[in-house]
Amino acid sequence: MRLSSTIIGDLGRIMAEEVKAAEKAVTAGVGEAAEGLKTELRTQITNAGLGPRLARTWRSETFPKGQSSIRAAGLVWSKAPGIIRIYEDGATIRSTKGFFLAIPTAAAGRFGDGGRKITPGGWERRTGQRLRFVYRRNAASLLVADNMRARTGKRGGYARASAAAVRRGRGLVTVPIFILVPQVTFRKRLDVASAANTWQERLPGLVVRNWVDGR
Repeated sequence: MRLSSTIIGDLGRIMAEEVKAAEKAVTAGVGEAAEGLKTELRTQITNAGLGPRLARTWRSETFPKGQSSIRAAGLVWSKAPGIIRIYEDGATIRSTKGFFLAIPTAAAGRFGDGGRKITPGGWERRTGQRLRFVYRRNAASLLVADNMRARTGKRGGYARASAAAVRRGRGLVTVPIFILVPQVTFRKRLDVASAANTWQERLPGLVVRNWVDGR
């Protein structure tokens, strides 16, 4: 049986259109799955009480960028993988030097010297003030700062008292800057693998729906 060139041309055009439709459907489906997984993981974090800042570390991307492809792929990742892993698996963190973990209080501020993560040494270098160790038998021990005064105004918090204020001895307080604990245990609060499996199972349906809707 011989086909005319017209029929062959029509078949070629139809196949090309089908391939293009498939590329668009696969790319759209993969993009929806990646976006859906990212949204679900962000929701997991906020529902676990871990805050919107950590939730926003989840990102998604579809490849190839700006193109439709039948081999499209989606990538979902976090910009804070270490923290996510702790809450995904659960973990117990101990001091690497065998002493205490220093947990900063609100009075410690967010950063130490040079904008680094706050540590007792960094706090002392930043403020020029020494911390004092306070042992508590039935509770966590503390690192405190003496001769502090409460700030007035919207800024709030505490600041080192001036020499004149120290001489007068009025309005001075001792403020806990770090809480010292031997270890911190994080229970499992996220299920990244389950969410990923769910969206992987939904992917074929998303591709078919985009293929039908695109006609």
